[in-house]
Amino acid sequence: MRLSYHADTDSLYIHLVEHPGVEAREVATGVVVDFDANGKPVGIDIDHAQNILDLTTLEAESLPVKIMTA
Repeated sequence: MRLSYHADTDSLYIHLVEHPGVEAREVATGVVVDFDANGKPVGIDIDHAQNILDLTTLEAESLPVKIMTA
């Protein structure tokens, strides 16, 4: 999973998996979920993110995080 914030549009995209979506559905005002060909969500786009989310912190609990080395 990867987060991409675009300050010029105040949008946050949450990449759930790294393959393209083929369909997009607005699930709430300004919140669009992208789905793959099998109907599984691949990403979430949130417009006007600062009005919807608290972007000052990011916390994670109990994630199976793999440490990447350079």
